[in-house]
Amino acid sequence: MKLLVTGGAGFIGSAVVRQALADGHEVVNLDALTYAACLENLALVADHPGYAFVKADIRDQAVLETVFAEHAPDAVMHLAAESHVDRSIDGPGAFIETNVLGTYALLQAARGYWQDKGRPESFRFHHISTDEVFGSLGPEGKFTETTPYDPRSPYSASKASSDHLVRAWHETYGLPVLLTNCSNNYGPYHFPEKLIPVVILNALAGKPIPVYGAGENVRDWLYVEDHAAALLLVMQKGRVGRSYNIGGENEARNIDLVRMICALLDEMQPANRPYSSLISFVADRPGHDLRYAIDPARIREELGWRPSVTLEEGLRRTVRWYLDNEAWWRPLLNRDGVGRRLGA
Repeated sequence: MKLLVTGGAGFIGSAVVRQALADGHEVVNLDALTYAACLENLALVADHPGYAFVKADIRDQAVLETVFAEHAPDAVMHLAAESHVDRSIDGPGAFIETNVLGTYALLQAARGYWQDKGRPESFRFHHISTDEVFGSLGPEGKFTETTPYDPRSPYSASKASSDHLVRAWHETYGLPVLLTNCSNNYGPYHFPEKLIPVVILNALAGKPIPVYGAGENVRDWLYVEDHAAALLLVMQKGRVGRSYNIGGENEARNIDLVRMICALLDEMQPANRPYSSLISFVADRPGHDLRYAIDPARIREELGWRPSVTLEEGLRRTVRWYLDNEAWWRPLLNRDGVGRRLGA
């Protein structure tokens, strides 16, 4: 298939691009190259004969229509988004512009293209979203595809809005859509403002490792390459109009996750004292959701997918990758907002 991947220079998007090309698909990567994008994520496939890059903003519907006409994709995998909760607290406008209005423009361009092509049944618009749209869980229970939406941050509210737009374009116009909501991703090429790379890079620099509140918040961690494989499976075999929750089945409290990373660094690159001595508890994030956990029964039972990487193995691979790829992450430390507290 020929896939139009939006946000393909980002963390999850680049994993999807690399996996899609490895699976034999052609890929058109459309990315505006905002602060968190990094074309170096795709250095290994930049010269692949099935790969093309288009620098464009998903808010620009006219440009999107040209891209559809010139490249004639069989499917869209929509990953372009502003995604950092802390940044959404400080500047919610960019999240509304990109995640809501950008998704609207992309839906309109895709609908026009699909209609011009005679409404082919094989076309797919796969919208990739987050479990944060469901709000916060208590100590028990898990999110399912029928959990009511209850977003708590500007980021999650903007993603919830985009989910609703995608469903509406399916119900109203018949556009063949698929939706997925994932848990927290981690792995190689993770932009260094998110929790796991912050822990690794602060530890290596001998800086305090910030942990919000008491570190009791729980997340379900999904290795990014597992997620990419699941997304491509849903794109090819998922039921039109259906949503699928994708989780890593790896729940951990933030403080336990941080200590696991510190222990791995103690083993792989020992310092003169345990890295855990750098842990520093800081003021919590406003509206910080207590717990996210996904029930992935639908994707397991309908499509046969399960995560293949445990949290312990995934963290080991991730720490090793950051130790071996300073040339990738070092320049990113100079990008806007990296290394300072946001969303306080």
